[in-house]
Amino acid sequence: MLFPTHLLAAAVLGRVSRLSPLWLVVGTALPDAVDKPLATVGVVDLYHSVGHSALLLAVAVPVALTGRTGLALAVGWGLHLLLDAVHVVVNGRPGDAVFLLWPVAVPADPLALPPGSFFLYYLGSPSFYLEAVFWLVVVGAALVEWYSGGTPLGERSG
Repeated sequence: MLFPTHLLAAAVLGRVSRLSPLWLVVGTALPDAVDKPLATVGVVDLYHSVGHSALLLAVAVPVALTGRTGLALAVGWGLHLLLDAVHVVVNGRPGDAVFLLWPVAVPADPLALPPGSFFLYYLGSPSFYLEAVFWLVVVGAALVEWYSGGTPLGERSG
């Protein structure tokens, strides 16, 4: 899944929940903010490693228990992992979802593509079209709400 879509999904979740949209977005950015630089400089071989490991639940749960900000961070992080897992399954690579168990398990044939190459690979995949529909629906709903006198997506009154 493309990074901006993770951020949009977190913003939408913030809009429909009582969690902070800002901290949901920060939480959903964390896996890529950790893993992409690590892989780019060669610390790890995969772009789904430390930050994408569900084994970090040992950290996420205590963070979530610190209060609403911590909860939003942890939920945003979990949302990112869920969306990435759905993405690999929709694209016909369900075995790649074992990235969630890094470093205990790694995909047998991981894509291991840097972000730019991944984008080109991703264009035209089933998940890409699902993502495009998500963007159209969210942007369309925000425009309808805005033109009908409501508040734009992400803004709250009071």
